[in-house]
Formats: sequence, structure tokens, C-alpha cells
Amino acid sequence: MKCAALTGISPDVIKDLRSGRPRTIELQSTHNIVTIDGVVPGPTTHIFITSTDLEDLGPGDTGICVYVLATNITMKRIVEFSKGAYYEERERMSARVQVKFCAASVIKEVHFQGLCKPLAVEVLKSACYHAG
Repeated sequence: MKCAALTGISPDVIKDLRSGRPRTIELQSTHNIVTIDGVVPGPTTHIFITSTDLEDLGPGDTGICVYVLATNITMKRIVEFSKGAYYEERERMSARVQVKFCAASVIKEVHFQGLCKPLAVEVLKSACYHAG
């Protein structure tokens, strides 16, 4: 099954998702935000989540498949003042995605086309599913 992939997610978050309760993850990595931007939430939409970094991702890496319940991408503006005369304005983009555990998975093939393109992987879903 080919699906979008999020990389570099904390092992603690993945462990928490395995319990079966829906969780919302906030993402700030550019490649993860671009990937989530291309995902349409729905009861049959899956994404693959792994703690492996993007640079190290390859066939045989493990993770989990999750259902995508909701997505949201926001832009925050930050203004810092210093001594009344100097200020710096920055913007920070982040994405929030609400997901629920589906199955353990292993990567069969990675489809990486660059940091500004969604990351996709071909995964093998486990034969053992979580009852929820």
C-alpha cells in the first residue's frame, strides 16, 4: 500500500498512538508539513509514521500506519522588540494532524522527490490489527 509518511516522530508519541486513542500531533519540519498539506482526512486515509529521520529512511524501517481524522495548517507571526528601536518579525508555519492507530508496518520502498514534495512510502501492513 502506498501512503504519505511522517518521519522523525518521537518514539513516545508512537507508543502512545499504539494504545488506540486518537491523538493530535503538531509538526514543524518542512517536509512533514508539505506531506500533510497533500493529505485529505477521511476514514480510509492512511499515513505512515516512523521515528526514523528522513535522511536515514529506507526499506525495512518500521513504524505504524494511522488513520487521518483531521488536519490543520497554520501560520504564526512573531514580533520581537529590543530596546524600543529594533524589532524582528518572523513567521512560523506548523501543521496539526489528528490520527488514530491502524496497524504496525514496515517500509517496502521510499518515494522521495525532494524537501518541497510530499514524502510517500510503499508499506507492508502487519497481519495483526488493533481492535478499536
